[in-house]
Amino acid sequence: MSYNSESIYFSGSIQPHGILLALEESQLKIVQVSDNTQAHLGIPHQNLLGQLLNTLLDTPQVEAIQKLLLKNFGGINPLKLSIQTPAGARPFNGLLHRTNGAIILELESIIPQTQERFFSVLALVKQAIAQLQQVSSCDEFFQSVTQEIRNISGFDRVMVYQFDLQGAGEVIAEAKRNDLLPYLGLHYPATDIPELVRESYKRVMLRFIPDLRARSIELVPAMNLVTQQPLDLSLAVLRSVDPCCIEYHQNMGIAAVMVISLVKDKTLWGLIACHHQTPKSVPYEIREACELLGQFVVSELANKVEREELDYIVKLRSLQSEFVESISHVDDLKEALLNPAPRLLDLVNAQGAAICLDDEITPLGITPTLEQICHLINWADTQIGNALFHTDSLPKLYPESLMFKDIASGLLLLQISKVRRYYILWFRPEVLQTLNWAGEPNASIAVGADGSVTLSPRKSFERWQETVRLTSLPWKACELDQALNLKSAIVGIVLNKASELARINQELERSNQELDSFAYAASHDLKEPLRGIHNYSTLLLKGYESVLDDVGKSRLQTLIRLSRRMESLIDVLLKFSRLGQAELHLVSTDLNQLVNTAIEDLRVSRHDVQPKIHIPRSLPTISCDPVLINEVFTNLLSNAFKYNDKAERWIEIGYLGKEDTGTGHHGESRRHGDTKRVFDRLSASSSQSPIILYVKDNGIGIRERHLEIIFRLFKRLHEQNLYGGGTGAGLTITKKIIERHGGQIWVESTVGVGSTFYFTLFN
Repeated sequence: MSYNSESIYFSGSIQPHGILLALEESQLKIVQVSDNTQAHLGIPHQNLLGQLLNTLLDTPQVEAIQKLLLKNFGGINPLKLSIQTPAGARPFNGLLHRTNGAIILELESIIPQTQERFFSVLALVKQAIAQLQQVSSCDEFFQSVTQEIRNISGFDRVMVYQFDLQGAGEVIAEAKRNDLLPYLGLHYPATDIPELVRESYKRVMLRFIPDLRARSIELVPAMNLVTQQPLDLSLAVLRSVDPCCIEYHQNMGIAAVMVISLVKDKTLWGLIACHHQTPKSVPYEIREACELLGQFVVSELANKVEREELDYIVKLRSLQSEFVESISHVDDLKEALLNPAPRLLDLVNAQGAAICLDDEITPLGITPTLEQICHLINWADTQIGNALFHTDSLPKLYPESLMFKDIASGLLLLQISKVRRYYILWFRPEVLQTLNWAGEPNASIAVGADGSVTLSPRKSFERWQETVRLTSLPWKACELDQALNLKSAIVGIVLNKASELARINQELERSNQELDSFAYAASHDLKEPLRGIHNYSTLLLKGYESVLDDVGKSRLQTLIRLSRRMESLIDVLLKFSRLGQAELHLVSTDLNQLVNTAIEDLRVSRHDVQPKIHIPRSLPTISCDPVLINEVFTNLLSNAFKYNDKAERWIEIGYLGKEDTGTGHHGESRRHGDTKRVFDRLSASSSQSPIILYVKDNGIGIRERHLEIIFRLFKRLHEQNLYGGGTGAGLTITKKIIERHGGQIWVESTVGVGSTFYFTLFN
């Protein structure tokens, strides 16, 4: 046996405690009738089939029904009807609804003294609602609901049954006879209430079966005479019971059932299930009162359930507000995310986190190893849909995580950027759970010899325990929202900072242009009076040599020397200012020829120093301004020539591509990791491929505290008369040239061992 739409909606039969008439709408002619009119009315069904409704009801009642059919009549059920039978007039509740191709009228006998009973039920419902409104906690609320429904209906057991996302359910509240075994806390697999049945509960708010053992009553004829199709009974209160449902409940020892649907936001949140050990007749008015109470429960679900989460949501949003505020005031995103440490974890209630910015991964709290996180990110890259990936059972999706299930059975991964590898990962540990099932959950699944799978009612409902492993606490919807909101905040802050940075850069560019113009004009104007000082000093020294004593001559010679140095500095300043204004003349340049020219010029000018020069591999051809790049190599090689006190001096000139940036050339680890970071940053910001060139020597080296200041204008680390003198502007000009080409320059050095100057250019 198995559930199907035919057995549920098109069964062609009803329960025996009422009568069903299918009417052709235009004339209200009876086209189908249940085969039990003799028992209820004393009239054979053959006498009704094909007749107009007025053969059964008087004219005022028929006219009232015709008027109702002209408008939405869903809220007027039940109709109070009186039908003449051979035994006299009998009162009925009439339930009217429209289905495809027919009007269905269901008739249930009104039990004597029901009216008085109904007034007392209304009082009970009002009292129950008033009491339930005072209850704050969810557990207490649902427990009170079961007790109130049991008081009103008189069922042996009343339960609130909540579905999870997979369709399985749990009894979360129960009121029962003292002699019955408790079902509270028991779980039921999704197969116990299959999807088709759950869908039927969404369509009908209350389902009542007074006697599961009662024989179904067939409709006559089986096919609707108008549509020539089976009659759709999906909304019929009297619809017969599927055999699977009967067997299932009888296996539980139940004879009567009433189920109230709890539909929240068009989703079947749960059920109020009422069980009785013996057949039980419940008047329609009492069922209607229970349905009303069920609707109240649904209206309160949002308040009761969400109210308990509201404090948590408010706490999370407060944390995020503080978090975002602090991030917006710092320049280092990673430091802002990490400090103070608990804040990033508290944002989604995680025990560990990792921040991935490109290839730099920083763990926080309790996390897998860096290598494990790296592999996990590579795998998660293929899983991410819209910026967010989450699971509370990572080992089931990613078997490699079994090694760190105690730390990260739950994963929440947030992709901050699709362009850069920017991620935040949160981890939750494995939480062992013991689930109490009402019987072995897979017992209802039967596999045939041909491999076909069918569902059949379970026969045992004894407590069956299962230990659930490899899962963490689930991620709540509000926690997922927090993660997405954090991404939006970070992106917004970054965009604001980028806008502010662009504005500052524009101002700096304008200021630099003005400064270059000023420096050029000032330097040019200074040269004329300086030239006059130099010339007049020279004339004084020559014309008045016989008059001046040695002190006077020495002072004039010092003045001439200082004016020459001043002129050299002004020439440098002019040259430096021109670099900021002059247009680059980019041409394809073979660096091998350019470097060889620079080397030959230096060998000629520095014939006293002839170091060994090594070029490991042929240098590339690049697009650059050859005059300026020649000056770069000349300045760097000149320094390598000068600042070396070794007996055997050597210089190495080479370049690094992407494949060389993981470690230093010759296999050395790169201090600070500058080379790789610069390469990655330039690669991301330009469509051209960067090349890192270097000039390495075994000279005197540079102390670490001086690695930045050597690029300042006129900055020398030694006395003027040491290592051949100079203005202290060569490296400043070199840096300016490289930056004009869109590159960067930096140095790595060890005192007494040597220095390596790196600079970047583009293919």
